[in-house]
Amino acid sequence: MTLSTFGAIMGFASEMVKHSLTTYQTIVQRAKDTVFKEHLQGLLGEKEKEIALMEQTRRENVTEMILEPITGLHQGDYEFEVEIPDQAKDLDLLKIVLIFEKREQKFFQDSSQKVPLPEVARIFRKVAHKKEKNLTKLKSLGLNQP
Repeated sequence: MTLSTFGAIMGFASEMVKHSLTTYQTIVQRAKDTVFKEHLQGLLGEKEKEIALMEQTRRENVTEMILEPITGLHQGDYEFEVEIPDQAKDLDLLKIVLIFEKREQKFFQDSSQKVPLPEVARIFRKVAHKKEKNLTKLKSLGLNQP
């Protein structure tokens, strides 16, 4: 589906982050490495803030964006389903988290270039930048042991 309106983009952003939140909650329960769990707990807190930010941004900017057409964003480019095995190793769980963070980073970066309202674009760039930092931290955890 094409994300061609401001409401569609903001709704998809909220749902995408909510999906990550519920997935991360499951991963936290299954992770064994304490440092990894701590990072995941931090990401859970960020997800809650991001959901609130998306909802606030939508409320505050909907009147300015109601007639502005948006092209070039497709929901399918940012969607995927993942199944978390009960006995997954931390490295496998980390790979799932990396996929989620990369997906969100790409969505917010792409959206920041398409949304014509500068304040919303700035918020999306800020979220994308935070995702990039998260990716760097997660990759440095050293969970590549068997």
